[in-house]
Amino acid sequence: MATNRKIIPDHAPFSPQEAEWLNHFLTRMTGEQAQWLSGFMSGYQASLLQGGMRGAAHVMETGLLDADSQALPAPVAQPSLKPSITILYGTESGNAESLAAEAKKKASRLGFKARILDMADARPTDLTAEENLIVIISTWGAGDPPERASGYHSKLMSQEAPRIENLRYAVLGLGDSSYEQFCQMGKVFDSRLHQLGGNRAGDRCDCDTDYESTAHAWIDQTLSTMLEHAKAAIPVASGGSAPADFFPISGPQAAPVETYSIYGKKNPFPSTLLDRVVLNGTGSSKETLHLEFSLEESGLTYEPGDAIAILPVNCPEVVRDIIHAAGLSPEYPVISKAGDPVDLESYILKECDATSLSKLLIQKYHELSPNDGLAELLLPESKAKLQEFIWGREIVDLLIEYPIPNLSPDNLIQLFRRLPPRLYSIASSIKANPEQVHLTVAAVRYYTHRRNRKGVCSTFLADRVAVGEKAPLYVQPNRHFRLPTNPDVPIIMVGPGTGVAPFRAFMQERQITGAKGKNWLFYGDRHFTTDFLYQLEWQDYHKDGLLTRMDVAFSRDTPERIYVQHRMLEHSREIFGWLEEGASIYVCGDASRMAADVHDTLIRIVTREGDKSPEEATDYVNQLKKSNRYQRDVY
Repeated sequence: MATNRKIIPDHAPFSPQEAEWLNHFLTRMTGEQAQWLSGFMSGYQASLLQGGMRGAAHVMETGLLDADSQALPAPVAQPSLKPSITILYGTESGNAESLAAEAKKKASRLGFKARILDMADARPTDLTAEENLIVIISTWGAGDPPERASGYHSKLMSQEAPRIENLRYAVLGLGDSSYEQFCQMGKVFDSRLHQLGGNRAGDRCDCDTDYESTAHAWIDQTLSTMLEHAKAAIPVASGGSAPADFFPISGPQAAPVETYSIYGKKNPFPSTLLDRVVLNGTGSSKETLHLEFSLEESGLTYEPGDAIAILPVNCPEVVRDIIHAAGLSPEYPVISKAGDPVDLESYILKECDATSLSKLLIQKYHELSPNDGLAELLLPESKAKLQEFIWGREIVDLLIEYPIPNLSPDNLIQLFRRLPPRLYSIASSIKANPEQVHLTVAAVRYYTHRRNRKGVCSTFLADRVAVGEKAPLYVQPNRHFRLPTNPDVPIIMVGPGTGVAPFRAFMQERQITGAKGKNWLFYGDRHFTTDFLYQLEWQDYHKDGLLTRMDVAFSRDTPERIYVQHRMLEHSREIFGWLEEGASIYVCGDASRMAADVHDTLIRIVTREGDKSPEEATDYVNQLKKSNRYQRDVY
């Protein structure tokens, strides 16, 4: 993500080539890597002082530092009295990972011996060795764990999960209250850890899409509680004070990683829309847009596989309908989140999620004015009726069908959560398109319950941002959806509809970097003549040899509906052959149906072509995941 900057000074004892390499390495180093390297170099320098280069070589040869690069111990190791803590996270879009990194920094400053751990790299059996644990876990889809946390979740819920009576833990859940299973994974992990004998260090916290302030306050409180308990548990000197080693050591600290741009999540970049093209042909039932935004003078950069977060503005018509249904004046004065005086219409337009109807919002609305109809909907036995009511409806429908006389503007505002950003997979390589980023966006429009509905962000980009105007955005990294580091590795890409976006970025990147690896695309949509997104580009890539193979499925062009998974089965032998050669496979698109069908198809292919049992094939596919050769970006 970072660009090369000059960190190594000219007077440093390195050749120009060595200095260039170090600059390249250091600008990309994470804070955790910097901290580890600092400890490693201290031990390495000590070995040099004790025995020169021969002593350092002996350290390497005898395994005191093995191939996995474990830090060297100090020459005279003293037992540390610092309490240890692990921050375990499961993430889909990167939010849980970012919070975990922040929690680790805070824990280290407080004196903890802290580490951060991705659930994809962890085992529940290791919990027996932990003292303190913070779990930060997001919920995906219909109450599911994130993709990379699914294996950990399964093992934690199984009989092999250990007893953990000596563990103190706390759980932070991230979710979206517009979904029925809000923060379900946080609830599941909290309950299971307690069931296994763990001791809660504090109450679980369930965070909605506007999670930052709540999450950071919870982290601070949880760490403080764990610290006080750790202090009390350590034997202290007769003077009654905790050992000095317990507290953070003052002195030089590892330099923080530079952001290289003033723009990010807390300060989105006002990006100019350079171009907008409808990708579908005349007569299509879809409206898919190719959008090009300027990053000039932003300092923002990205990698293929990353996403762009757009901060939209609500449709004015929708906002006016809400205010009218509430019987209020759009000019009513309120205070914005930034503390500025604005009118009610402007506040809802820019600050509020004005459409998403959820059980939580209906509960809040019912508390303002008890209503027998809503009370019945909210009964546990009325779950199916509640979901039927929510489906296809928005907040304005609630106001119309269950009006509250004399609803105050303040009460109306309290119903809304903050308008969340929308994430879109990047459809370009910055190497091929300097200072630009391209997106592929399907405009959502439909009709239900006697009203026309619009996707908040997709129609904001389609209708309300003109070419030449600006939209606020920032880069959302996705380090779990990356091209192979070896450019010679073959890749298989499965991306129907707008899921093809990141693979356009992959092809641009591989073309401009001269990657030699083979490339195979599976693409699907409704009709060949109207819905083949970026058709000419794919055909040019195929003609030029960059795209080795391309198999397409247009479901409405055949008597029987054919999808990408059917094309995969038709070429199962070749797919398995590529996998055996070391190919990586990528899937992007709909999580509810397509991604699950493709996953099942992949297991069938391995079963058939690898002459394996279903269990062995599942293990094979899981190993692909573990080695980052099977990556999914699904939504």
